[in-house]
Amino acid sequence: MTDRRLTPANGRVAALHLAGQVAAEKYVAGTAMQIATPVTDLCAAPEGARDRQLLLGADVTVFEDRDGWSFLQATDNYVGYVRSADLGQVQPVSHFVATMGTHAYSAEDFKSPQAQALPFGTRVVVRDERRRFFETNVGFVPKSHLRSLDRPFADPTTVAQLHFGVPYLWGGNSTRGIDCSGLVAAALMACDIACPADSDLQRAGLGAPFDDAPRRGDLIFWEGHVGMMVDADTLLHANAHHMATVYEPLGKAILRISAQGDGPVLVQKRL
Repeated sequence: MTDRRLTPANGRVAALHLAGQVAAEKYVAGTAMQIATPVTDLCAAPEGARDRQLLLGADVTVFEDRDGWSFLQATDNYVGYVRSADLGQVQPVSHFVATMGTHAYSAEDFKSPQAQALPFGTRVVVRDERRRFFETNVGFVPKSHLRSLDRPFADPTTVAQLHFGVPYLWGGNSTRGIDCSGLVAAALMACDIACPADSDLQRAGLGAPFDDAPRRGDLIFWEGHVGMMVDADTLLHANAHHMATVYEPLGKAILRISAQGDGPVLVQKRL
């Protein structure tokens, strides 16, 4: 059985490479586009439930634009629908927001009107460098808040810690709201490490199992949940119990998650 999250086919259209493998009225190569709004929901169906989110500057391949919704696939292979109005033409993004968030201003002045609020990980085109700001495709952004794409972070755990206190949001992928797998994906992708979007896919595709004491950066998986170790004893995870990204002693988290009926740890993975 195909996984609809990873299969670019909806019955009407399918990716060209799926011809002969899945049923569709037509098979198309798709059109390269980019997310053109700070955060947009990637939904299971038009007007449907949010599966996850995509951020400004993310590359996508669009297979169908119908009734204001675009059926597409993201670069991590995740498939779904976003509002067509949230898409734009491909631009040569060069930098990403490397702080918890920032503002793009309408002029080279922090007192000027805000053009957009940008969460961590959004990608922009730097067009000019000024004394304190970069001029970008979405406005003037403080230079200290952007990082060149060719200078990824080195430690995923440091990136995850930037998200401490971010409110929990099912399917969230930004510092406006994030869930457990979104936190792991944000941390790894900022370090230029490929990462699937959902915890079951991360459990299957990331790292190698280990049996010794946890280390910084290790991933702990439950059924439907994942967290990242900050040190040998402390787990950082976005969870609905605290409705936030929090630090929690691993032993306490294991007992609490089991007591609430979500089972034991399934596997520990080391990247």
